[in-house]
Amino acid sequence: MSDEEKQHVFQTESVWQEQPMLPKKMKLETIQTLHETIDREWSALQRTACQTAAGRALWNHVIHDPVADVLAGESFLKSLREKISRDKLNNAREVSGVILAVRTLWFDSKLEAAIKSFGEGEAQVVLLGAGMDARAYRLSCLKECNMFEVDFAELLQIKASLIQEAMGSAEQQRKAMIAKSVTSVAADIRDGDWLDKLQVSGFAPEKNTVWLLEGILYYLPHLNAMKVLQTIAANTLLTNTVLLADFMNESSASLSLSTYHFYSDWPDQLLEALGFPNIKLSQIGDPDANFGLLHDPQNLFNRLRSLPRSTKTNPEDGTPCRRLYLVEASGSPKQSI
Repeated sequence: MSDEEKQHVFQTESVWQEQPMLPKKMKLETIQTLHETIDREWSALQRTACQTAAGRALWNHVIHDPVADVLAGESFLKSLREKISRDKLNNAREVSGVILAVRTLWFDSKLEAAIKSFGEGEAQVVLLGAGMDARAYRLSCLKECNMFEVDFAELLQIKASLIQEAMGSAEQQRKAMIAKSVTSVAADIRDGDWLDKLQVSGFAPEKNTVWLLEGILYYLPHLNAMKVLQTIAANTLLTNTVLLADFMNESSASLSLSTYHFYSDWPDQLLEALGFPNIKLSQIGDPDANFGLLHDPQNLFNRLRSLPRSTKTNPEDGTPCRRLYLVEASGSPKQSI
C-alpha cells in the first residue's frame, strides 16, 4: 500500500467512529410503539426527519445530540449503520452521513455566531420544518433564546413523546433543556397561515430573530419556497434578522423530481434580490464547512469546489455537478433605510 493510500485509509477511518450497540432505552415498548406509528402513518417527507436524526446519532462523536438515537428509531439507525459499514469496507472517500454531519455543524456554528451578533438580551430562533431537531437540548448558545419549532402537528406530538420517554420525568426534561423556552407550532409552511400561527404562539416580529431552514426548502414547491423566503426577508424591515438555509442546485434536485422541487443555482443572487443586504455562501468542504471531516482532496465535495459554480458537468468524468449550498443572509432596519 502506498503512502497516499495509507493516508486515505487513515482519513476515512478518522471521520467516523464505531458507535456502541443501541442503548436499552431504545428497547422500551413505548418508544418502539411510537416508531411503529411513524413507519405506518407518516409520509416519506415526514420520515426524512428520522433519517436526519439517524445521521446525527451515528456521527454523535462530533455532534453530541443526547436524544438523536431515540428520535431516529431502530430501523433508520440500522439502515445508515449498514451503509457506513459498507463505505468503510470499500474505503470510500465520502462516508455515508458525513454531508449531514458537516451540514449540522455548519448550522450550529452560524447559529451561535448570529446570536452573538445580536449582543445582550433575548433572541428568537425559529426552526421551520423542525423535524427531529434537538438543538434546544445541546447548544449552550440558546440559553437566552426563545425557540419556536414549526412542523406538522403529528410530527411534533410524536417527537414530544419520544423526548419525554428519553429524558424521563418532566422535571428531568426541564433540567436537560438548555434553551430558555421551546414552543411547538403546528403548521404546514406550504400553507399561507403559518406566520399567523407562529405569532399566535408568541413569536414577536420586532425581536431579533434567527430563522433556521435546514434540509427543508428543496422539498417545497417553488411558489411556497419563494413565499417563505419573501416572508423572512420582510422581517429585516422590523428587526435584526438572520436566515440560515441550505439550497440544492438544479442538478441535485433532478436526482428525484418527485421528492425535490425547489432549487437555485445562485441562491446568493436570489436572496439579494429579495432584499437581504448581507449574504455569504459556502459549499461543503469550504473552510467554514469542513470541521476536520473532509481531508481527502479527491473526495466529491472538494472536487466540486474546485470547479466554477457555472459549470454544469464535471469535465473529468461527465457527471452532473450536484451541489448543496449553505447560505447565511442577514439584514436590519438600518440597512433597509
